[in-house]
Amino acid sequence: MQVEADQNLIIYFNGQYMRLGEAKVGILTHALHYGTGVFEGVRGHWNDSQQQLYVLRAPEHYERWKRNCGILRITVPLSPQQLTDITLELMRRNRFETNVYVRPLAYKCSERIGVAPDDQDAHAIIAMPFGEYLHSANGLHAGVSSWRRIDDNAIPARGKICGAYANSALATDEARHSGFDEAILLNENGHVAEGATCNLFMVRDRRLITPPVSDNVLEGITRNCIMQLARHEMRLEVVERSIDRSELLVCDEAFFTGTAVGLAPVVRINHRPVRDGAVGPITHGMQQLYTDAVHGRVSFYRDWLTPVYDAQHPHEPEVALAGTAG
Repeated sequence: MQVEADQNLIIYFNGQYMRLGEAKVGILTHALHYGTGVFEGVRGHWNDSQQQLYVLRAPEHYERWKRNCGILRITVPLSPQQLTDITLELMRRNRFETNVYVRPLAYKCSERIGVAPDDQDAHAIIAMPFGEYLHSANGLHAGVSSWRRIDDNAIPARGKICGAYANSALATDEARHSGFDEAILLNENGHVAEGATCNLFMVRDRRLITPPVSDNVLEGITRNCIMQLARHEMRLEVVERSIDRSELLVCDEAFFTGTAVGLAPVVRINHRPVRDGAVGPITHGMQQLYTDAVHGRVSFYRDWLTPVYDAQHPHEPEVALAGTAG
């Protein structure tokens, strides 16, 4: 899914609320040339019957973002709770009543030539309406990429470092030109790592299996949600272990998970059907559980969610642009 942003969206950029079209970055910005930025992804899900927008595990996303920024010595001078509050304010100022994707971004902002980074950092948070990232109602066709997942000793895959996503872009481009919806990357040891932009699970003999974080995968928050739901709601054994490529050809079910993706079934891998080529019962059950949980329909998992609107913050706030947030 490609989403063109409305230039009138209200965003947060270096301490100010402003319209997206007013936020400018110089052509010599360090991060543009050398990939020295770190991004994050946060989801908000609209529950129409409750007239409420729920943000999923926002403080944990911002904790991860700040931790990953530290890999590049980028400083975000706000706490996870302050960043969450700014995110809620953005959604209220934009009056969102739909599913939303939030993109925090921090980067080296010096405008010069030279790869050595310095201490000049900038950061932004952009929230925008966002539907399905991968159209997966009938299941996805995935292909094992000829590109390998970057190694932790090169650029940490767990870090969501901007420059590292050239790896994902190459794999995605190859997959689309080969007729696939998404790529599956192997790591340098030849084990299954993850999708180009998402974690991967497979089912074998009613056991849910996913690669460990030491196999060069993102430490996914959605991945963690799925593991909790599988153990507590479906009473499945969840195993984190290396997955051989050939296991993809003999597994019972497979699916991707991620902030943008949610839970997306995989029904074909390398032009071969997964089992009978239909969405499997465990995948279907997990998908429904996850959808209900993130839309606020399962009370046990309400602590994952932060509501945007309440009596103090109704659906029609003052839409002021002046002012800072800290």
